[in-house]
Amino acid sequence: MKIKRSERVIDMAQHLMEHPHELVSLSYFSERYESAKSSISEDLGIVKKTFQDRGLGDLQTIAGAAGGVKFIPRLTEETAEQLVQELCEALNASERLLPGGYVYLSDFLGNPSVLRKVGRLIASKYADKKVDAVMTVATKGVPIAQAASYYLNVPFVIVRRDTKITEGATVSVNYASGSSERIEKMSLSKRSLDRNSNVLIVDDFMKGGGTVSGMMSLIEEFESKPVGICVLAESKYNGDRMVKDYESLLFVQDVDTQTKRITVVPGSYLDKK
Repeated sequence: MKIKRSERVIDMAQHLMEHPHELVSLSYFSERYESAKSSISEDLGIVKKTFQDRGLGDLQTIAGAAGGVKFIPRLTEETAEQLVQELCEALNASERLLPGGYVYLSDFLGNPSVLRKVGRLIASKYADKKVDAVMTVATKGVPIAQAASYYLNVPFVIVRRDTKITEGATVSVNYASGSSERIEKMSLSKRSLDRNSNVLIVDDFMKGGGTVSGMMSLIEEFESKPVGICVLAESKYNGDRMVKDYESLLFVQDVDTQTKRITVVPGSYLDKK
C-alpha cells in the first residue's frame, strides 16, 4: 500500500528524533516507504523546516554516496531560557531545604518531564563537540547522565564510590572531597570506557568540585580527555573550587536556614549560551 506523504513525514520525524546524531541514508527511507529518493528529499525538507521552526534542532545533510541526514538536537536561546526558568521555579520551594545548605532533588530527578528538559539542555550545549561517553557518579547523577546521553546518542558510564564484584576489574583513584575536605575513593570498571575517549562529565550538585575533580582524574587514567563539565545546580562556596571551567544550569543564590527560604536562579549555562 502506498504511504501518504503526511504519514511518511510523521514517521521520518519520529525516527530521526529517536536516533539523534545518527547518520540515516536516503536509501533507508526510500526502501522503508517504497518511495523515490526525490520524494524522500522533499519530505526531509519539510521535516527540517519543522524542526527549525519548533526550535527542536537541526537536520544536517551529508552529501555523497555514503551520506544522508543527521538530526542534531539543539535549543534556541529563547527555548533554553524558558526551560531553565521553569527549573528554577520548580526548585524555589522552602521545603526543599536540607541541613548544610543542600537542596532536596530526589523527586526532581525522578520526574521524566524534568529529565527530558535537563537532557535537552545539556545535549544542546555540547551538540557540536565530539562526545564518546557521558560520565557521572552514582547515584543521583545517573538519571541526568542517562537523559543527556539519550539526546547525544552515546553511552553513559557510572563511577562508583564502592567497588562491586559485578564490575570486574576496576581503575580507582583517591580524591579530595571539596565540601568535607576528606580523602575519598572512586572507581570505574575497565570495561566501561574505551581508551582515548572524549568524555562529558555531568553531576547533580556542585559545592567544592571535589567529585568532578575525581572524575577528571579517572578520565586521565583511561588515557582519555574531558570535553566538558555540566552540573544541574551549584551553590555558593567559600573558597576555591577544585574545578574552574564548567557549566551549571541552576545556581542556588541564597539559602536562609532561619526563614527556610531558597532562591534559585539561572546558572552559567545561559551566560555562555
